[in-house]
Amino acid sequence: MTLILLLSLVACHSLEVDHQAPTPEAVTTIQNKGSDTMVNLALAWAEAYGERHPEVRIAVTGGGTGTGIAALINGTVDMANASRAIKEEERAQAQANGIEPVEHVVAGDAIAIVVHPSNPVQRLTIPQLSDIFSGKITNWREVGGEDRPIVLLSRESNSGTHVFFLEEVVRRGDPKDKTLFSPDTLLMPSSEGISAEVRQNPNAIGYDGLGYVTPDQKVVSVAPTEGEPYVFPTLETVRDGSYPIARPLFIYTIGAPQGAVREYLSWILGPEGQAIVQELGFVPLH
Repeated sequence: MTLILLLSLVACHSLEVDHQAPTPEAVTTIQNKGSDTMVNLALAWAEAYGERHPEVRIAVTGGGTGTGIAALINGTVDMANASRAIKEEERAQAQANGIEPVEHVVAGDAIAIVVHPSNPVQRLTIPQLSDIFSGKITNWREVGGEDRPIVLLSRESNSGTHVFFLEEVVRRGDPKDKTLFSPDTLLMPSSEGISAEVRQNPNAIGYDGLGYVTPDQKVVSVAPTEGEPYVFPTLETVRDGSYPIARPLFIYTIGAPQGAVREYLSWILGPEGQAIVQELGFVPLH
C-alpha cells in the first residue's frame, strides 16, 4: 500500500513539472529590430507567437529600417524588419562581415497621403506630390485648395518609409533624379508623430503607412499622372496594383533562417501571422 501511494505521488509530481513554464535556460530569444512602420505588427506577432510557444521569446525594438539593417550587418540581431529593400552598399557591408542577408516579404503596405479633415483638396498626382514635398509648390491654392501655406511632414531620414517616399514619389521612381525634400520639411520621429501633427494643423500634409491612418485624418486619392484614375489606398487597390504608392514589407535574416527563427518566420507567413497583418491594417500576402 505504501509503495502504491509513493508511486502515485511521483506520478502527480511529474505531471505538475510537465505543465510548468520552461526554465530560463530552456528559453530561446530571437532579437528583432528595425522598421518603425512595422513595430506594432512585429509586437503583435511576437505576443501571439509567445502565447503558443512559451519556450521562445521575441525581443522587438524599433528605431527605423536603417537601424535594423545596421544591426543585421553587425550580427547583433536575428531578424531585421524593413519597410524598404536593402541597399546594395548595405548588402556589401554585411558580406564584408561574413553575413549574407536573406530577404523575406512578409506583408504589403500602402503609403497614404494625409491632410487635415478641413482641407478641401481631394486628390493629387505623383508629379504634384513631388513638387509639394520638394518645395516647388508651397501654397494649397496651387493644387485646388485655399490660399494657405503648405506645411510639410516627413519621417526622419533613417526611416525606410522616408527613403521609399523620396525615391518613388519625390524622385518619381527615377534613379538618376537627385531631388531632395524641401529644407522646410518637418521631420517627425514616428508615424504617430505625423498623425498627431496632421490632426491639429489645417495646413499640414504628410504620409503614413496604411496601418497608421486614423479616422480623424483625411486621405487624399492619388493618380500616377494627370488624366489617369485617382485611387484611394485600400487592401484591394494594393493587391490589384492600382494604388500607385504601394510597397512590400520585409524581414531580413542572417543567411537562410534556421531553428527557432525558421519556425517563427514560417508562422508569420502562415494563416495566423497573416491574419494579424490584416487586423493591423496592412495587406496580407494571401
